[in-house]
Amino acid sequence: MLLTKKTVAAPTGAAESNFVQSLRRGMAQALPTMDRRTFLRRSGIGVGAGLAAAPLALVRKAEAADSKEVLVGKTKAVTRRTVCSHCSVGCSVDAVVENGVWVRQEPVFDSPINLGAHCAKGAALREHGHGDHRLRYPMKLVNGKYQRISWDTALNEISERLLKLREESGPDSVYWIGSSKHNNEQAYLLRKFVSYFGSNNCDHQARICHSTTVAGVANTWGYGAMTNSYNDMQNAKIALYIGSNAAEAHPVSMLHLLHAKENGCKVIVVDPRFTRTAAKADQHVRIRSGTDVAFLFGLLYHVFNNGWEDKDYIQARVYGMDQVKAEVMSKWTPDKVQEVCGVDEATMFGIAKAMHENRPGTLVWCMGQTQHTIGNAMVRASCILQLALGNIGKSGGGANIFRGHDNVQGATDVGPNPDSLPGYYGLTEGSWKHFANVWGVDYEWIKSRYASPDLMTKPGITVSRWIDGVLENPELIDQPTNLKAVFYWGHAPNSQTRGLEMKRAMDKLDLLVVVDPYPSATAAMAAMPGNPDDLNPNRAVYLLPATTQFETSGSCTASNRSVQWREKVIEPLWESRTDHMIMYQLAQKLGFGKEFVKNYKLQQVNGMDEPVIEDVLREINRSCWTIGYTGQSPERLKAHMRNMHLFDVKTLRAKGGKDPETGYDFTGDYFGLPWPCWGTPEMKHPGTANLYDTSLNVMEGGGNFRANFGVERNGESLLAEDGSHSKGADLTTGYPEFDHVLLKKLGWWNELTDAEKKAAEGKNWKTDPSGGIIRVVMKNHSCYPFGNAKARAVVWNFPDPIPQHREPLYGTRPDLVAKYPSHKDLKTFWRLPTMYSSLQQKNVDDRLYEKFPLVLTSGRLVEYEGGGEETRSNPWLAELQQESFVEINPKAAADRGIRNGDRVWVLTPTGARLNVQALVTERVGPDTAFMPFHFSGRWQGKDMLEHYPEGAAPIVRGEAVNTGTTYGYDVVTMMQETKTTICNIAKA
Repeated sequence: MLLTKKTVAAPTGAAESNFVQSLRRGMAQALPTMDRRTFLRRSGIGVGAGLAAAPLALVRKAEAADSKEVLVGKTKAVTRRTVCSHCSVGCSVDAVVENGVWVRQEPVFDSPINLGAHCAKGAALREHGHGDHRLRYPMKLVNGKYQRISWDTALNEISERLLKLREESGPDSVYWIGSSKHNNEQAYLLRKFVSYFGSNNCDHQARICHSTTVAGVANTWGYGAMTNSYNDMQNAKIALYIGSNAAEAHPVSMLHLLHAKENGCKVIVVDPRFTRTAAKADQHVRIRSGTDVAFLFGLLYHVFNNGWEDKDYIQARVYGMDQVKAEVMSKWTPDKVQEVCGVDEATMFGIAKAMHENRPGTLVWCMGQTQHTIGNAMVRASCILQLALGNIGKSGGGANIFRGHDNVQGATDVGPNPDSLPGYYGLTEGSWKHFANVWGVDYEWIKSRYASPDLMTKPGITVSRWIDGVLENPELIDQPTNLKAVFYWGHAPNSQTRGLEMKRAMDKLDLLVVVDPYPSATAAMAAMPGNPDDLNPNRAVYLLPATTQFETSGSCTASNRSVQWREKVIEPLWESRTDHMIMYQLAQKLGFGKEFVKNYKLQQVNGMDEPVIEDVLREINRSCWTIGYTGQSPERLKAHMRNMHLFDVKTLRAKGGKDPETGYDFTGDYFGLPWPCWGTPEMKHPGTANLYDTSLNVMEGGGNFRANFGVERNGESLLAEDGSHSKGADLTTGYPEFDHVLLKKLGWWNELTDAEKKAAEGKNWKTDPSGGIIRVVMKNHSCYPFGNAKARAVVWNFPDPIPQHREPLYGTRPDLVAKYPSHKDLKTFWRLPTMYSSLQQKNVDDRLYEKFPLVLTSGRLVEYEGGGEETRSNPWLAELQQESFVEINPKAAADRGIRNGDRVWVLTPTGARLNVQALVTERVGPDTAFMPFHFSGRWQGKDMLEHYPEGAAPIVRGEAVNTGTTYGYDVVTMMQETKTTICNIAKA
């Protein structure tokens, strides 16, 4: 969408739009002493990202000093190092603070990740901290309007309602939606909090962005995360992006790709849409949305047909590739591939040949691949292609999965997942006993908090389906009652599908609580009138102002698994409180405050107790052995942040150097100690830059595939073959994961200290609280604690052991539904009945493809992030993108009488009508329409301004695409299907 230049000068009599009024107010707050044109001229920079990067040295909030004179520039400036709170690249920022006011920012040029660069969002970060549209005070919805209340009133009323619900309907009647914006410590604390409340009904953003990645990748080779790093992409000879628009979603990551391209790396982008990433590619391949399996297996057909697979690698390190080969060669011949995804044989052959001739090659995917009913299959097909080419465990290769939010990786790793305790421990009795020991509470006490032992070990409802937890027939839900209360703790509702039904669910609740620095679309959706028959007359809605991540400290995990420490930049603004303080205060009201903070010191912040965040990380270090979150102590992370210049920009490794403050020796460390960083901090494991790399010793970041699925299958070994092992390993063949029995059999038990023996007796490497098993196995014998196995090309515990293409539930190709039908309906899946083939067939029978002939897909813009409330409240970013829009192909537009810039209605099968601006462009094909998903604040043509708390509405408001998106969920993880639904478009 082109920027429409709008002045901030005084009005000339004509009525102003809400946008201009809001923008003027935001600009005036940020720059009270000069107009925008003067500011630009003196800064010597242009509009947009450059404007946001300018030193904001004239800030009205400096008047908070104890003087009538604004002292900015006359007092000592303090620099605080933090990390951008938007996408997952992990760009570092130096925030300059005077008199407690964040007055300007600089990108960190020493950062090996962002190399002194920022995108538009990162450059405008300061305004997020000091934003004028923040939620400032606790509020309550009274007669359709939000009124200010005190913190004491809010906490008392909320806790009273929670205790009443818990008593009358059980702890599973409350749903807790966590946040990928929480730091690691807060995410971990929320899972602990919900466990003490007595429920597994919690989740967060990762469910609806990369849950299919986590499940698919982890079940293929061990860990569900990016295998390499953004930096390592500089070593790739070819990069295949499929379902990733990194130029807009992860702009600074493109630095590393463009460096690779300078060195000859070929770039291929596969996407239904010609994206900004495609504009930087050597080749763009347009596929039909939802057909990634057909495309990837089409490439594999040519790889196998020409003998281009890495046979030695497969024989030594991969299980089941022969079964995949047989299926690919029979099912995915070039004609079938073209029929399904639309790509001809010559193009497919050319890409396969390029990947064969340019190794190592990296494969990048994002939500374009994950957000489908078969997202798990698409992810696994990507993994299988890379295994066939021998690209996993290689520098320059890998499955480089770009996560969306600044700490969505960390929140996934240690946060509020409904099917697992922190660290992917699951919900078995042994896992609960492990954490009871770490938390210093009795296992039986935790057990008593749950409504039943069955519910304690049963995965909860997912965030993608909380709506149905409220609306579904209670007899069909696999828990005692429907959901009656929901906490939105840093999550955007417009990121989720089925917006019309979500509004109904919100209205039926007894309690809705929003904890957020911004009120989010939840506040406006809850306040706007709905169907009177849906409204619960006893419903209570509260808004609690949380701080941003710049008003606290803590760690966050970038997509490449590097962990960085944020320093606290400013004190909490207005009446906002940190998330972990709010958790503690609620825990006290709910009766488990002492247990919640048993292992932490408390510090005073604004006269109130708050858990010391470093102590929380130390508890994570003592608990999450499974994924190596144990070596990254606060002290090591802080030293890394102070000495970024020591780390190589390609390898992320330090060749030497010591921290002047502590004397810590960085030699051999990888920046941010990317997990797994094994053992205790004292063992000084350097972290793991590239997973599964057998060319390095395990104490230098090397490794192999995980033995997590047994030692044999149908008489065939699942362990690595003889000679396949990490460098220098004492065991030169495959081996299972280590426990006390194996250690004794190998004669290594006596290498433990007496204290370690006592702790490790009867335990395995994941539950040994001393870390002794890990220390002996790795440091003494150069082996991996989780064993040495083969990756799985066939995953027998998934509905489709070999990935299958299945048509989406809502599609425009009824001819292919019969050939590639969806799964059978599931009676109970994550506690809820879930429809697949019955709904798909009904849509075909109802001929929806005639009423809604366009495929509707969605994605990101460079200017905004996530649900968009924060970034659309930022005046610098708001100026860059002022309207929600739909991209429509010129042919489709001409057939409908639509011209570029027209107002149009986007119509979907849910009955939703979205009023947006038409962007007529060949970025999309004639059969496809695209909308960005960052907008909210307009609802089927109506502005929701009056329903926000006064002064807290975002500057830019627009229709949310997910108001109109449809039902559909991945058959493994309950990922929502947002990348493939259907619509029609009509001129407004």
